[in-house]
Amino acid sequence: MHIKEILAQNKIAFSFEFFPPRDEKSSADLYATIRDLIRLKPAYVSVTYGAGGSTRELTHGLVVKIQGETDLTVVSHLTCAGSTKDEIFQILTRYKESGICNIMALRGDPPKGQEKFTAAEGGFRYAVELVRFIKEHFPGMGIGVAGYPEGHSETPNRLMEMDYLKQKVDAGADYICTQLFFDNRDFYDFRDRCIRAGITVPILAGIMPVTTRKGMMRMADLALGARFPARLLRAVDRAETDELVEKVGIHWATEQVDDLISNGVQGVHFYTLNRSRATLLIYESLGVTSSRGFGMGL
Repeated sequence: MHIKEILAQNKIAFSFEFFPPRDEKSSADLYATIRDLIRLKPAYVSVTYGAGGSTRELTHGLVVKIQGETDLTVVSHLTCAGSTKDEIFQILTRYKESGICNIMALRGDPPKGQEKFTAAEGGFRYAVELVRFIKEHFPGMGIGVAGYPEGHSETPNRLMEMDYLKQKVDAGADYICTQLFFDNRDFYDFRDRCIRAGITVPILAGIMPVTTRKGMMRMADLALGARFPARLLRAVDRAETDELVEKVGIHWATEQVDDLISNGVQGVHFYTLNRSRATLLIYESLGVTSSRGFGMGL
């Protein structure tokens, strides 16, 4: 189903993100996670790309498997990194032939060990170019783009940041999914600035619960320097074990989601890290058994 239809049909769209496994054990763990989360009836699920396009074939394989073996709508990430325009055309053609009709269009991160993004020869430099290309050659595909409530490290000018986001929407993006954040005020301010800039497509909030101290440090890297509120840090400091850290993180994320619902969020996108436990516990804490329960107005 096209992402525009999905977002129109759901009062609040709840979705989950996975990354492609690299070995048999990781595959088994992921498919167990998907089985656990299917019963929550998400609006859609998405599958990421590795830095520099390093998991291209793994991503394609997982996307096609989910599409063919479940009733889930799947959104495949696609980045500019490491690919020429011809290669991206071929990737999109394969997706279309496999029944994949939704893409998350991203510039992508540079490969490990490379500090700055460099476009492949004959490739795209920016996500907006990828959005235009998809819209021109595959007009039936749904397109998502990324938003950064706390700002992007490569765009210190926060005014220009909105201009760039508006360009992606004007080029054909159907929705925005934000990077993870831990203070909802950052999301509400971002949403207000989008409205001021004339951006009217749905904006989905990205949520990733803290589950371990080590994981929290990885989040800071993944989110280009995510801001952890002092109250959250104090709570984590009081936790003597990772089991208690997980409880703190799930409680915090649950409060975030509850507050987002109360303030009219159009969707929540859970970064699952291929695990189901935290997401299941958030649903349980909010007193719902599926994503449809959120749409009834908590």
